[in-house]
Amino acid sequence: MTDPAWRHGAIVAAFLALSTGGRANADCMFEPQGEGRVATVLDGRSFRLDDGREVRLAGIERAGTDMASGRMALAALVSGRHVTLHGEDDAPDRYGRQPAFVFADGSETSVQGEMLRRGEALASAEVTDKDCAAALAAAEAAARQAKLGIWTHPSAIKNAESPGDILAGMGQFTVVEGRVLSVRQAGAVTYLNFGRNWTRDFAATISGRIMPAFETAGLAPKSLENQRIRVRGFVGSRGGPRIDLLRVGQIEVLGGN
Repeated sequence: MTDPAWRHGAIVAAFLALSTGGRANADCMFEPQGEGRVATVLDGRSFRLDDGREVRLAGIERAGTDMASGRMALAALVSGRHVTLHGEDDAPDRYGRQPAFVFADGSETSVQGEMLRRGEALASAEVTDKDCAAALAAAEAAARQAKLGIWTHPSAIKNAESPGDILAGMGQFTVVEGRVLSVRQAGAVTYLNFGRNWTRDFAATISGRIMPAFETAGLAPKSLENQRIRVRGFVGSRGGPRIDLLRVGQIEVLGGN
């Protein structure tokens, strides 16, 4: 017998995919930047083509720490298939990989969108195109609402009041949610503090040089005080756990208390 909770999740995911999928596909289909057949899947967001080029999926980050699971999820979508690459340019990253939005066998659905909708990836917030960024966020939200993939686990979003749990993901891309208790400035850095003890508790930081972008987007730090927000990024540590906010898309305002 089908589990009613699973069935409900599947229905929600299908509805949200239909309501956002078409727009998501169009929004992230940038200029063509090559094509080829996938020879080897390297990890949860990169693969090698049969001509030797390595490709990294742009706009997403791995979900969780299970590298084997991520690799299997990507392999199910692209292994042995012909793919086309799209992007604003084809410049390789520092590791020689080509970042791209990937479409398999002429599909109108990006591999990134599929990974996000299945709960097998996190939107990275690195995409500067607003429509594409919004589409990726909607795909992730569909999986989160339907509790698919990583979203079946309550710990998929870290509680800002549990700094030890956040620190366990040091160096990993992590999503943290909580209430901003205070906003303080130290030199050129503004701290969104989620606890009272700066040497132990979680904080998100914004440097002065990128502050204008946050203010223009209506995210002036003082306006976030006492708000529940969700932040995403790579976890570091300076006293307590930290996430440096480098892009506006790393903040999602959830509301008041």
